[in-house]
Amino acid sequence: MNNQSTYDTMLVALDIGTTKISVLVAQKVSDEGLTVIGIGKAPSYGVSRGVVVDIAQAVHSIKLAIKEAELMAGCTIESVCIGISGVHVQAFNSQGMIPIKNGRIRPHDVSSVLAAARAVVIPEGQQILHVLPQYYTIDNHHRVADPVGMFGVRLEAQVHIVTGAVASVQNLVRACMTAGVEVSDIIFEPLASADAVLSPDEKQLGVALLDIGGGTSDFAIYQQGTIRHTKVFPIAGNLITHDIALCLRATIKDAERVKQEYGSTLRSLFRTSEQIEIEMVHGEETTMVSIDEIARIIEPRVSELLMMVHKEIEQGHLENLMPAGIVLTGGGALLNGIKETVQISLRVPARVGNPHVPPMFKEVLSSPVYATAYGLLLHTLKKNKGVALNELSGPLMNRVFYRMKSWVADFF
Repeated sequence: MNNQSTYDTMLVALDIGTTKISVLVAQKVSDEGLTVIGIGKAPSYGVSRGVVVDIAQAVHSIKLAIKEAELMAGCTIESVCIGISGVHVQAFNSQGMIPIKNGRIRPHDVSSVLAAARAVVIPEGQQILHVLPQYYTIDNHHRVADPVGMFGVRLEAQVHIVTGAVASVQNLVRACMTAGVEVSDIIFEPLASADAVLSPDEKQLGVALLDIGGGTSDFAIYQQGTIRHTKVFPIAGNLITHDIALCLRATIKDAERVKQEYGSTLRSLFRTSEQIEIEMVHGEETTMVSIDEIARIIEPRVSELLMMVHKEIEQGHLENLMPAGIVLTGGGALLNGIKETVQISLRVPARVGNPHVPPMFKEVLSSPVYATAYGLLLHTLKKNKGVALNELSGPLMNRVFYRMKSWVADFF
């Protein structure tokens, strides 16, 4: 396992979540496929809403997950691809335009128009994470996915730009480096989750993704195979857990347990008077609580999240971009009734998205909680091919998805 050729074909994804740290080690078997050879996970400490708030605690959690993955894979992990989210992440669309000097569009022309599109003023303290091409226009006529080789006098590009707070990225990278691994790339988590759970047809027709994690909920819309809109919401699974703990005066650990085992978002579908035992926050005492009471606590918080999603769709006039409905993933997608609640609240078709993993690991990794981690592997596989990554088409040797390694190095 430790020869150089093995490391050349090994991919490692590190998902630093608010509630858990996940590490997946995979062996590339072809340009299109990979095999998972190691899995590691650990409770996440020192991370709040996708942001590192205590580096020492975060490092300890990362080390535990990495060690478990190394033992299973039988190798030493040296570098990882990590996901990033958090309310500090912002996104917007931008345009760029250049004249075509020689009539025929070449790769460097595409690079130039994308550079023009990213030449925008961003808030102080923010750094561009991704420049994601949506489409190109030649001479103000038809939209094209790959303009290279075509003829025209003016080339325009419409792009989706994702930025993140420099300090938040610094802390994330520093935690990984202190844990003993280099960060080879940083990817906005909804892009990774989308690769893991969305079908090509859904991306083409138009679909929304809602990844309900522990600290944040990531929202993204795809249409015609490209990213159209992204947003991070501050409401997610941890807030629901805290609501249960506060309302029932229970321990946070037991509140999480009852949420996972008995929680639901729709009392009308899962109404029951069945009683369960829950640990009280003070001493060794326990009390009996009805499952219906737990649902009554969960419902308002889920409604608040879906109201935010609805407002985002309405204000952005995004309804026509998602005819295929919405796909739910992340740990929050496991709540009973969440699919039905989304369908009622947003009036769109909904399904729970499980990552499309190899049969060997289907039982272990097919849960929505691994969507981001597995998606990071798929994203890295595409990047390593040196070709299009999601929205980017054409033979661009220098990908527009700026490698985080280059600008992370400038931080230190």
